[in-house]
Amino acid sequence: MVVVVPVQWLLKEFNFIKTSVLFGICNLSIVPMRLLASDASEMVNQVVFGEHFEVLEKDKKWSKIRLAFDSYEGFIDNKQYEEISREVYQQLSTEKKNYAGNLIDFITDDRNNLTTIPLGAHLPFYDQNSFKINTTTFLYDGKVCNEILPKPAIIEKAYLFLNVPYLWGGKTPFGIDCSGFTQTVYKLCGHNLLRDAKQQASQGEVLSFIEESEPGDLAFFDNEEGNITHVGIIMNDYNIIHAHGKVRIDKLDHSGIYNVDTQQHSHKLRVIKKMV
Repeated sequence: MVVVVPVQWLLKEFNFIKTSVLFGICNLSIVPMRLLASDASEMVNQVVFGEHFEVLEKDKKWSKIRLAFDSYEGFIDNKQYEEISREVYQQLSTEKKNYAGNLIDFITDDRNNLTTIPLGAHLPFYDQNSFKINTTTFLYDGKVCNEILPKPAIIEKAYLFLNVPYLWGGKTPFGIDCSGFTQTVYKLCGHNLLRDAKQQASQGEVLSFIEESEPGDLAFFDNEEGNITHVGIIMNDYNIIHAHGKVRIDKLDHSGIYNVDTQQHSHKLRVIKKMV
């Protein structure tokens, strides 16, 4: 028997309220986004410094948010973001994007507080080594990524993550999953991908054969049920860089990924796609 529970009852039961459209921005290095409103719930994504979002629902401890960058939804702790106005949200959504370009870097605010930020952190309203979140000005003198780079740069950025440990829901040099890896690498090169491998597989142009692919194209892999569960970046000479245990380089053939350590195939090839 299937019991249908009204959404209004669920919101009341967990003390959630529909917001009158609130907006927020991440003012911490890395914030976990969870599947459910609980510290014990699995982390499905991360919100990195400077990312802005819409607040869909809110209770005393948790907010359900939708990221502006890729529309991904999940729950974050209310203590781990700062509210912004609708006007600022819209300005951030249309301004030129600037991202931190070093594996790890430091910023200082106008009270000399020090904060670490990871590769790919957003730098809102960046201008001449400074940027702002509401009334707080931050100083940053590190490398900035803010251009659409040629396709070979995708491989160059991918190498920055080599040997980073795998982390479900992760998208930073401290831990990353397969689609977080491809999304972040493409973002640093000025291209937008959706968050999950299955979502990314809905983008781009299908290529019929591996021989048609170029370094920087994406290869997608499915499980026994036919669901796309993995993605990696194609390199030269039938190699692929992907997050599996860690960000690693393996061989790619018509069957899938051939693990150079175990000497076995680890993933079954489903489709190859050209994104840029």
